[in-house]
Amino acid sequence: MPLETRIYQKENHLKLGHLFKASFKDMLSSRFLAKQLAVRDIKAQYRQSFFGILWAFITPMFTALVWVFLSRSGTVTLTETGAPYPVFAFTGTLIWSIITESINAPTASTKSAKGIMSKINFPKEALVLSGVYKLLFNTCIKTLLLLFFVFFYGVGFHVSQLFFPLAILMAILFGTTIGLFLTPIGMLYNDVGKIISVGLSFLMYVTPVVYVIPKEGLMKTIMELNPLTPLILTSRDLILGNPPAFLNYFLILFAVSALLFSVALVFYRISIPILVERSNA
Repeated sequence: MPLETRIYQKENHLKLGHLFKASFKDMLSSRFLAKQLAVRDIKAQYRQSFFGILWAFITPMFTALVWVFLSRSGTVTLTETGAPYPVFAFTGTLIWSIITESINAPTASTKSAKGIMSKINFPKEALVLSGVYKLLFNTCIKTLLLLFFVFFYGVGFHVSQLFFPLAILMAILFGTTIGLFLTPIGMLYNDVGKIISVGLSFLMYVTPVVYVIPKEGLMKTIMELNPLTPLILTSRDLILGNPPAFLNYFLILFAVSALLFSVALVFYRISIPILVERSNA
């Protein structure tokens, strides 16, 4: 296969459209490399692990079980959810785990390849695509378990469930976009990862993950404005067969996320080579 020849000129190519086109082209051309990196990381993730692939949904299931116990023991009194609470809680925690994983994925993929980035010249967009592949792999496993959980509790089949994967892809797009903006900062300062972890733990309690939106008060306003709310509620409504209550907000969020993703991808393309050069200086 002939090697690609690149000619670098003094002209200014720092135009958003040109950079996004180049990023998208490099992402498509690096699909094979991204797949190999994803397979390597997935095998490394579950190698020498007794529970193996079960770790993909142990955390959300454990979180849901804690809230089910608190609810049934009377420790916490929750508003009626309109669905069996175990299904409601597990659906919320599982979707939340997908969002948080998608936010952390770009930084994790980039840091895991930090050693080879300084030695081999390859499209850095392959790392982003590799993270998406890993997300899709883990998400498929979680979705299968969620469907089993839903049918086990008698929710049954609804046509809206066919659109559930689209809602999950939207959640991955949103999280990946946020992660792309945070990755360069996270490469510079390890504290960023800890701040993200603490911040997401707080955000979970102002998002209707394990309880419904209050009917009144400050928390109601915060939850309705929270951009994570339409991601959780729309995905949950689709899987449970309910009319999506935040569909308009969800569609607006999708349009904004798609636009910001192109900006984030360009930001990633420009900043990562500079950071790699700086770390080797």
